[in-house]
Amino acid sequence: MEKKKKWDKTFSKRLEPYYDELKWLYSELYNNDQQAFDYFTDMLFEYYKKRSKTLKMWDEARDVVKDWFAGNEMLGMLMYTNCFAGNLKGVRKHLDYVEECGVNYIHLMPLLESPEGRSDGGYAVSDFRKVQPELGTMKDLAELSQDCHSRGISVCLDFVMNHTSEDHEWAKRARAGEKEYQDRYFFFDNWDIPNQFEQTVPQVFPQTAPGNFTWCDEAKKVVMTSFYPYQWDLNYRNPTVFNDMTANMLYLCNQGIDIIRLDAVPYIWKTLGTNCRNLPEVHNLVRIMRIAAEVVCPGTLLLGEVVMEPSKVVPYFGTVDKPECHMLYNVTTMASTWHTVATKDVRLLKHQLGTVFALPKQYVFLNYLRCHDDIGWGLDYEYLRQFGMEEIPHKKYLNDYLKGAWPGSDARGELYNDDPRLGDARLCGTTASLSGIEAAEYEMRKDKLEKYVRLDLMLHAFLLTQSGIPVLYSGDEIGQLNDYTYHDDPHKADDSRYLHRGNLDWNSVARRKDKGTREEMIFDGIRELTKLRNSHRVFENAADTWIVETWNDHILGIGRYYRGEKLIALFNFSERDETAWVNEVEDYVDMLTGDSREAKAVGIPAYGFVWLLTEFK
Repeated sequence: MEKKKKWDKTFSKRLEPYYDELKWLYSELYNNDQQAFDYFTDMLFEYYKKRSKTLKMWDEARDVVKDWFAGNEMLGMLMYTNCFAGNLKGVRKHLDYVEECGVNYIHLMPLLESPEGRSDGGYAVSDFRKVQPELGTMKDLAELSQDCHSRGISVCLDFVMNHTSEDHEWAKRARAGEKEYQDRYFFFDNWDIPNQFEQTVPQVFPQTAPGNFTWCDEAKKVVMTSFYPYQWDLNYRNPTVFNDMTANMLYLCNQGIDIIRLDAVPYIWKTLGTNCRNLPEVHNLVRIMRIAAEVVCPGTLLLGEVVMEPSKVVPYFGTVDKPECHMLYNVTTMASTWHTVATKDVRLLKHQLGTVFALPKQYVFLNYLRCHDDIGWGLDYEYLRQFGMEEIPHKKYLNDYLKGAWPGSDARGELYNDDPRLGDARLCGTTASLSGIEAAEYEMRKDKLEKYVRLDLMLHAFLLTQSGIPVLYSGDEIGQLNDYTYHDDPHKADDSRYLHRGNLDWNSVARRKDKGTREEMIFDGIRELTKLRNSHRVFENAADTWIVETWNDHILGIGRYYRGEKLIALFNFSERDETAWVNEVEDYVDMLTGDSREAKAVGIPAYGFVWLLTEFK
């Protein structure tokens, strides 16, 4: 390794085992540009130096226990800062509530500076080093992170790396005609090459933002805009872009951010004649970013946002020898879960979970029921076809059921990006509203409310049974309902995802202490489940997992075993009482009641579940 005199021993020691690989990957991407590589490594040292003593202590502690995030005690919560508490100082004031929820990992949705009305919910960043003014300052973010760390809470932040806002300084200078800055994006003098791209590159939002390019009138050129016209794709073929964006990421890490969510990472490398998704160069870039984090801030994790089928998601973990992301989203299980709610048929979910269970134990997934985004129906239709479920009519059924347009359905959701021509649409709604709780309360039907609260809790129990990190969407812990007021906001009315992005109702939060309320039943129910999960090693990520055959297509069975503890978890997705025809030989205890119970022909009420535990001495 070509050591620089100004590098200290700790930095040099961290960099040395990666140096040859780092140089090789960088040279492959950037045509042996030694000057750019030297700048990159010196930049890493500069951010290492700027890291506070406290954060360096965190790094050292986490470096000793590298899988500190893979235990059974992790519980995340996803929140928009303004929706949760107005601003960053408000979030700090409510950390007691976060702790009361048992949460030790908060994901703050995009909060960096972005233009109002042209931000895609904060995903069009105009300055990676400034917080949106109404949310606070970078100092507020650092102080919030410090407070969280003092309570053992990790902080996650989105890093929007595929594009910038058209209001970013680079974009302004590119629009003014400066070639250096136009080279940071994809600018073309005419539509010839863009039209060639369009032949092979899918559209991300064919209804709301068709096409992948936009005419920039000021520059009199065409610019690549894969997502929305105000989001300009960055050109990672330019080493200056990669160097500066990595510096922006490390700057955020130095504010105390523990988990960097790499937004839209599959899109970041563009090659003409391809679909510009998941190209090999993407993995090289992510691997370099992983090395950068290991060298500068080894206490920081990379979370990849890869919303695709498992075959395309898993490669972003990298290999055991050359890892990329520490964690990935389990998006397919989320979609399959809501499919199962609508169909009452667990066969697809069993099939999908079987694929996940077969993966190496060191792979850590983030599991969730709902997030800020819509539910996309990227299901395994080849598998479903054997049961007579064809893609287009089946999507229509799922959407009709979950928006309450199917006879007998009490779900309440709305469509997103509806494309009647293709018979395609995605779906929005809170967990409680999609579970039927909203309809039950509107009808003032206590029997329905109890049934749908049971469904809500069963879904959360299923979430907590999976290996990985369970993440709650803020408000789900009290069963928050859909917020229809977005229809009256001109900046939000065209985006139905705001249906489930409503402000947290703190009056509703207060009702968690009132016996018999929906808030109390769901809050206490989830809290009881998370405490049980924390206290039993069978929920560790390293546990063996398998599908338990229940001989009932309405009941999902999952088995777990780790260090002498065995769990049989059974989930009834039917609105009727059902029996799981299992026949386990050991003596079990019902974890929720503490009573002895045989794991044989287990009766489960409508939308109910059981966790049965046995221990081997």
